[in-house]
Amino acid sequence: MYTGNPDVPDDVFADVLATVTDFVRTRIVPREIEIMQADAIPDDLRAEIAQLGLFGYAIPQQWGGLGLDLVQDVELAMQFGYTSLSVRSMFGTNNGIAGQVLVGFGTDEQRERWLPGIASGDVVASFALTEPGAGSNPAGLRTSATTDGDGWILEGSKQFITNATTADLFVVFAKLSPAPEEGSGIAVFLVPADEKGVEVGAKDAKMGQEGSSTAEVTFHGVRLGSEALVGGDAAAGYRAAMTSLARGRVHIAALAVGCAQRALDESVAYAVSATQGGTTIGDFQLVQAMLAEQKVGVEAGRALVRDAARRYVSGEDRRVGPSVAKLYCTEMAGRAADLAVQVHGGAGYMREVPVERLYRDVRLLRLYEGTSEIQKLIIGGSLVKAAKAQAR
Repeated sequence: MYTGNPDVPDDVFADVLATVTDFVRTRIVPREIEIMQADAIPDDLRAEIAQLGLFGYAIPQQWGGLGLDLVQDVELAMQFGYTSLSVRSMFGTNNGIAGQVLVGFGTDEQRERWLPGIASGDVVASFALTEPGAGSNPAGLRTSATTDGDGWILEGSKQFITNATTADLFVVFAKLSPAPEEGSGIAVFLVPADEKGVEVGAKDAKMGQEGSSTAEVTFHGVRLGSEALVGGDAAAGYRAAMTSLARGRVHIAALAVGCAQRALDESVAYAVSATQGGTTIGDFQLVQAMLAEQKVGVEAGRALVRDAARRYVSGEDRRVGPSVAKLYCTEMAGRAADLAVQVHGGAGYMREVPVERLYRDVRLLRLYEGTSEIQKLIIGGSLVKAAKAQAR
């Protein structure tokens, strides 16, 4: 497994963070309504994002990325969360759950073939795990990979796959057939989008996150060579899924903190400008209480995310900590968005008001890369397991 370090010193990263923060606030935030109404990311914004290197900021430098580790990643993610989440989705899978499978578990040949294009944005990688009956728990997969000589035949379907309609490469999780005597029986395959038998459905219509592209992907007897198996080892599949999801959970938690910060900023701005009966509503104690609750959530979430990222990078905790961070921060962001609408009153329910979009956008954070309920099972189960082990 690749364990390289980022090689990006703090002063250099400070410049990267400042550039990204300025780009988010001055280039993306002013175009949020345009993105929402068109349900698409403007081509000029995509080009600027690629030029900034954001399609590969978490890809190691040897393959053309910026080489940021998760501690640095979450600082950027808190900025990405401040604006339309669909923008982050456009390059999120390249840096996250799709790209990291290759970084951590791919062969040298697979990395050399795919990672430079992923880092530049010339290749859009899509993480194909979720399917009907198998979302947060990969053990329920029904998509199958049947041995065919020294290759495989892939059969099945996936749903809610981010960037499916624009993907050049699908990182596909499938059950092996026949099933091995040991292990999970799950393997990961690299499937070019133009491979015969790959069919991408129409773009999904969603509650929020307009501009992001998700769709169903079906694999009809797709023939793959031995080089398509990630790592050249079927046993690496389940570890790849779990490792990538855990890392992604810390990233999603950071996004949630950014969303909550935006909700707080919009709430404060409205509270000091709107009046009720001639009195600025920010002078009302109950409004101040709502602002205080948002502020406490943001500060607690930011500290938790930073700690979870640090312990993930050090190897101290790559299982429970990510789940704790995702559970708390995504639930907190949902409360922050709800309070923001409440502070705005009727205005907060109007389309094109930032908190209305934010309210819809953040709802998905509690669902993907493991629902809140799955995080509770991971956390609680780990506590019980550790206590039993200690009692022996």
